[in-house]
Amino acid sequence: MDADSPLLGPDGRVTLLDAFEGRRQLIAYYFMWWPGRPAADQCEGCTWVMSHIGELSYLHSRDITFAVFSQGRNTAYGFADAQTSYEESLRYRDFMGWSMPWYSAQPSLESLLVGRELGLFHLVCYLRDGDRVFETYWTKRRGAEVLDYSYALMDLTAFGRQEDWEDSPAGWPRLGHATRTLGGA
Repeated sequence: MDADSPLLGPDGRVTLLDAFEGRRQLIAYYFMWWPGRPAADQCEGCTWVMSHIGELSYLHSRDITFAVFSQGRNTAYGFADAQTSYEESLRYRDFMGWSMPWYSAQPSLESLLVGRELGLFHLVCYLRDGDRVFETYWTKRRGAEVLDYSYALMDLTAFGRQEDWEDSPAGWPRLGHATRTLGGA
């Protein structure tokens, strides 16, 4: 990877290498930020996943930084001004009470997610060797479930996730799909 790939941070331009915060490994969650859209219209899946991320000291103790890379685009609305979109996403992060490092990947999105669908959430792991950066793992969609603990806990219960796709006996509860319930809550 290009270690100098530009990102936007709270104090202006930074690089992919800076996002490591001096650690050897970086886990980046590519948030499906939808520019110009109100908070209620933002990606509920990304919001749900980020709501599971709290204390990062355990990752830090293993030389790992976790950061969110806001994409500043979605497939329905396209790109917006990178700085404006980033500032909107920071207000959303603050509104949600999240404290994890937050960057905009919009300036380098095409080179950071080569061959992948832009505007879709991704989970990407990087390794730093001096000033060189390597991508070591990536996943998308259901693969990003590793970030939440709710599904893992639900999978231990008798009724499981209670989603429509599950092969459960007749009469078992079906409360929705992914992050939404049938009632929308």
